[in-house]
Amino acid sequence: METALSKATQKRQVSFFAILLLLWAADSEAIRYSMPEETENGFLVANLAKDLRLRVEELATRGAQIHYKGNKELLQLDLKTGNLLLCEKLDREVLCGATELCVLHFQVLLENPVQFFQIDLQLTDINDHAPAFPDREMLLKIPENVQPGTAFPLKTAQDLDIGSNAVQNYTISPNLNFHVVTHSHGDGRKYPELVLDRALDAEEQPELSLTLTALDGGAPPRSGTTTVRIEVVDINDNAPQFVQPLYEVQVPENSPLDSLVVTVSARDLDAGTHGSVAYSLFQHDGASQPFVIDEITGEIRLKQALDFEVTRHYNIEIAATDGGGLSSKCNMAVQVVDVNDNSPELTIRTLTSSIPENALETVVAVFSVSDPDSGDNGKMVCSIQNDLPFLLKPTLKNFYTLVT
Repeated sequence: METALSKATQKRQVSFFAILLLLWAADSEAIRYSMPEETENGFLVANLAKDLRLRVEELATRGAQIHYKGNKELLQLDLKTGNLLLCEKLDREVLCGATELCVLHFQVLLENPVQFFQIDLQLTDINDHAPAFPDREMLLKIPENVQPGTAFPLKTAQDLDIGSNAVQNYTISPNLNFHVVTHSHGDGRKYPELVLDRALDAEEQPELSLTLTALDGGAPPRSGTTTVRIEVVDINDNAPQFVQPLYEVQVPENSPLDSLVVTVSARDLDAGTHGSVAYSLFQHDGASQPFVIDEITGEIRLKQALDFEVTRHYNIEIAATDGGGLSSKCNMAVQVVDVNDNSPELTIRTLTSSIPENALETVVAVFSVSDPDSGDNGKMVCSIQNDLPFLLKPTLKNFYTLVT
C-alpha cells in the first residue's frame, strides 16, 4: 500500500515539474533571425540545434518540428545537421504589405518531452520594385493669369518598397515655365508639386507636355515616368467651393460593389463652361483605390471589395475642377467597419494514440487556433466536453495542449 502510494506521489511530482518546464519554455524569449527578402531557396538561416543548446541527435529523438500559421512550410529543419533552411523565396511585400517592420513568427515544438520555442524571422527590404504612376498621363488645366510661384499638386508614384528604397525624389523635363518640388508627408512619404516659374500665354502656347520622373533611393536608383499635359486656358474668376470641407463616413467591409458611399457637392459662381464642375479622387500614398467618383454627380461608390483585416481607414482627397481649370479640394475619411466574416481555424497535432489507464497529466495532442477578424469578432474561446477525462491547457498564445 505504501509503495503504491509512494509511486503515485512520485508520478504527480514528475508531472508537476514537467508542466513547470513547459510553462517556462512558453514564456522564454524568442530566438530572432534576420535575412533579406527574395533570398534563394535552401538558404541557411541558422543552426537551430546550436541556438537551442541541444545536441543534434536530440532533435530527432525529441521529434522536433517547425510550425507556421496555416501549416505553410516556409522553413525546414534538417534533423541530421540541426540547420534551419529556407524552403521558398519570401516576398516582404506579399507577406507584410506596407508594414515597415516585417517579422514572421514560427514555433518550434519538441514532442518528447513537450517543449515550445518561439522563432522571429525579420525580412529586410531590398529594392526590387520601381516607382509606378497610376496613369500614363495626367492633365492640368491652368488659366493664363495664374501668377508665377503658384504650386499645383501632382499625383504620386507608388513604390511597394519601404524606407530608402521607396520614392525619394521627383524631377521634371527641362522647360522655361515650371519646376517640380518634392515634399514630405509626416510619415516620410514623398509627393510632388509643380511650381510655375513664368507667366503663361494661351495665345502664344496653348498646350505644354512635360515628363515627370519619380526616383527611389536604391543603388542604383529605379525610376518611373508619366506625362504631364498642361492646357493653358482663358481666365476664370471663381473656383468651385465644396459644401463641406470634410466628409466622414463608415462603410461595412461586406458592402456590395457599386454601393453608394457618399455624395459630395461643390458650387461654382461662374457661368457656362467656367461654372461646370468635374469631380476627381486623389490618394497621396499611391495605394490601390477601392472607390470611384462620378465626375458629374459627385457620387462616390465602391469599385475592387473592402477588407477590414487589410485596411481599416482611407483618407482620400476630392478635387472639384471647373471648365476653366480652377479647382478646390475637400477630404473624405472612410472608416471600414469590421464584420464577423472569418471563422476560427483549428490546427491539431496528435502526439499519442495509446494512453495507460492510470496516466495523469499526459499530453495527448497539441493544437492552435486563429481568427483573422479583429476586436470581439476575433476573440476565441476554446473548450471541450465536461464529461471527458481530459483537461484543456493554454501554452503559447493561441496554442493549447490536451492532457489526461
